[in-house]
Amino acid sequence: MTDRFALTGARIFDGDDWHDNAALLVRDSLVEAIVAAGAVPPGVARIETGGGMLAPGFVDLQVNGGGGVMLNDHPDVASIETICRAHAPFGTTALLPTLITDTSEITAAAVAAGAEAARRKVPGFLGLHLEGPHLSIARKGAHDPALIRPMLDLDQAMLIVARKTVPVLLTTVAPESVEPGQVSALSKAGIVVSIGHSDTGYAAARAFAEAGATVVTHLFNAMSQIGNREAGLAGAAIDTGTFYAGIIADGIHVDPATMAIALRAKQGPGKILLVTDAMATIGTDMTSFTLNGRTIHRKDGRLTLADGTLAGADLDMISAVRFVHRVVGLSLDEALRMASLYPAQAIGQSHRLGRFAKGTAANIVSLSDDVDIKSVWIDGAMVFAANAIPPA
Repeated sequence: MTDRFALTGARIFDGDDWHDNAALLVRDSLVEAIVAAGAVPPGVARIETGGGMLAPGFVDLQVNGGGGVMLNDHPDVASIETICRAHAPFGTTALLPTLITDTSEITAAAVAAGAEAARRKVPGFLGLHLEGPHLSIARKGAHDPALIRPMLDLDQAMLIVARKTVPVLLTTVAPESVEPGQVSALSKAGIVVSIGHSDTGYAAARAFAEAGATVVTHLFNAMSQIGNREAGLAGAAIDTGTFYAGIIADGIHVDPATMAIALRAKQGPGKILLVTDAMATIGTDMTSFTLNGRTIHRKDGRLTLADGTLAGADLDMISAVRFVHRVVGLSLDEALRMASLYPAQAIGQSHRLGRFAKGTAANIVSLSDDVDIKSVWIDGAMVFAANAIPPA
C-alpha cells in the first residue's frame, strides 16, 4: 500500500457531518483531508470503495476478550494482539483490553503486557482498562468477590506508575472501596477514573465526579438504580454533565426503552457511549470459556455464570451501532458518534480518534448501505476486507 491514497465512491461521515461526492485523502497513516471527488491530486492512488459509507473507526473502552482468549487468563502481548485482531472485522480500530478483577500478580502482568504492546505499536491497542478490584461486593456482577478489596496506598502508587507506561489507562472503582482523595490523585496523574460496580447513592457519586471521576461503567448494570427517593449511581450518571457513561447495547443488558429515556435525559457535555463488554467469544463459535476458574456459558446471545448472572456480553461494536440505530431509533450519525467520537472524547483522545480531520489517525470503517462492515483500516493499513479470499 502506498503511503498516500484516496478512498472514493462513498459518502463520508467525518464525526460531525456528512460529505457527498467526496474523497478521503490519507498520507503516512494519517488523514490528510476530505476533498471533492474531482479534486484528488494527480498521482495519488485511488481506491474505489464501491458505494456505501466511510466513517471513523470505532473506539471500544471495555473489551475483556476476543478471538478465544481473555486478558485475565493470558495477560500477555500475544493475547492483546489476538483481542485487537478479533475486533477489527467488526469496525473496532482502537480498544482498551480490559482486566476484570483479579490478583495483584495478574494485574501486574497485564500492565507489563500493555506497556510492551504500546512499545510494539500493536494495531488497535489503545491502552488498558482495569475494571476492579476496588469495587462493591454488593454489586459484584460476575467479578469474584474473594478478589474484591479496598484500594491501598500501594495500589494507588501502582496505578500511577502504570499510567506512565501505557497511552491510556482507565480504571473502574467504587466509592465503597476508594476514597475521593485517591480519585483526585489518580485523575491528576492522567488516569481516567470510572465509577461502576457500586451501590453508592447519588450524592456520593456526584462527590466522586467533583474529585475527578469522569466516566460511569456500563450504565444501569451492576449499580444502584433510579428510585423515587434516591437517584442512585444511574441517576447521577445521567444528571451529571461531566460524566460520560458506557452502555451495552445488546437488548439484554438494558431494555431499549430504558436506553431511549436515558439518551433523552443525559446532561452534557458528557455523553452516553457504546461499549461491548465483549468476552472471548467474539470472532469464534465457542460455547463456553472460563473466568477466574468459573465457567461462562454462551447461549442465545447471552453469557452467564451457572447461576444465570450475566458475565460480560456476546457483542461486537457494529451490532451495537445497528441496535441503537434500528431498535432504539437514533439517527445513524448519532449511533456512529456513540461508537467513535464520544468514547474518544471520554478518554481525551478526540484530537486523533473518532473524527476525520487533518492529522487524525487514518482509522477508517467502510460500511454498506445496510450498515455491514465492508473493510477496515488502522493507521492507514487495511486490516480487514469482507470480500477478501482467505488463505488456502
